[in-house]
Amino acid sequence: MKLFIQIPCKNEEEYLPVVLLELPTTLPWIEHIEVLVIDDGSTDRTVDVAKAHGVEHIISFPANRGLGNAFRLWVEYALAHGADILINTDADNQYPAIYMKDLIAPILAHRADIVIGDRTPGKVAHFTWYKKFLQRLWNKIMTMFTGVVIPDAVSWFRAYSRESLEILNVTVRFSYVIDTILQAYKKWLAIVWVPIHTNPPTRPSRLFSNIWVHIKKSAASIVRVYTMYEPFHIFMLASMPFLLVGWWWVMRFLRYYFMTDSWSWRIQSLIISGILITIGFNLVSLGIIGDIVARNRILIEENLRLMKRFTLDASKK
Repeated sequence: MKLFIQIPCKNEEEYLPVVLLELPTTLPWIEHIEVLVIDDGSTDRTVDVAKAHGVEHIISFPANRGLGNAFRLWVEYALAHGADILINTDADNQYPAIYMKDLIAPILAHRADIVIGDRTPGKVAHFTWYKKFLQRLWNKIMTMFTGVVIPDAVSWFRAYSRESLEILNVTVRFSYVIDTILQAYKKWLAIVWVPIHTNPPTRPSRLFSNIWVHIKKSAASIVRVYTMYEPFHIFMLASMPFLLVGWWWVMRFLRYYFMTDSWSWRIQSLIISGILITIGFNLVSLGIIGDIVARNRILIEENLRLMKRFTLDASKK
């Protein structure tokens, strides 16, 4: 059983040594532990520091590609090098390495495809009030979309089984954590949450420049990914206001038509209702078309999964 611990980095020469020194060298039922450092456009000595600490697997990008793009590439790399489990941690030492044995335990016991560290965000002392509020907000939104209670939607501290990595296909450039959770539940992968504590922050987050950028990008990721898997629901919800208001105006016109003589003054409401109903039916049609495309996407992703497995198996021979 081979475990890959992957650490995405951008200008982390100061804190990377601490993270690397705390990584476990042995874990139960794991024969090989290998570290993969992803240099996402660093301009400092991050790569030199990684090499000095004995890291053999290093992927370097000449410019920042974003975590979503980087995730796809490092997953391909880890699978090609025989990874059975992949753990993702952070280079700023937010997640204590002592919890890695807890992350892999449910996968080794065949109880989970993905294991996520639950920081209990509402109780983290060093989180600001608005960060706690946003964490609770994302958890409630993700719970609403998945139908399952999500305790920590944006935790990066995760373990993935090989099978889950063959199934997941990240499609966003920004943070992939929300994308993978939505995909996992839509693809019937088992997710287990394990409680963890975090270290105090060593530096400000580099994922987003300010809180509003984070809100905008995260919300866009949720809507985009959910629409890919549930287009009919999205377009049906979008069509309801137009259909309801349109039919209300039609009924209003009919009431005047049959009960008064002033219906000729209400023709404009009939025209407006016709426009609204047409928009509503067009949105429903888009939902039906999107649903057909989504079903075809399932078949395409299954072919992609089989292609990945065939390619990786052939590379081992």
